[in-house]
Amino acid sequence: MRRRPEEFADRELVLLYIAKRLSEARELEAVLTAAGLDYVVVADRYLGGVILRRERVGAFFYVLPESESAAREAMQRHGFRPFSDPFAPA
Repeated sequence: MRRRPEEFADRELVLLYIAKRLSEARELEAVLTAAGLDYVVVADRYLGGVILRRERVGAFFYVLPESESAAREAMQRHGFRPFSDPFAPA
């Protein structure tokens, strides 16, 4: 279920996905809600494009660390590729 960022102010959240289109964000919200998972959505900026890089706005989806595995599985069952940090230690 979608939650407000303030509800998790004292908790660390994990970036799960960056939706680039509104339809994509709505579809992912439906997937996470149907799976019974709590999540937070925040509009933020990211750099997009390969040749012509520019700043864009997307919907950033966050979950609690203990929900990350279940959220990733639900996403993958519905064709979403969860975010993976290329700079995170392996």
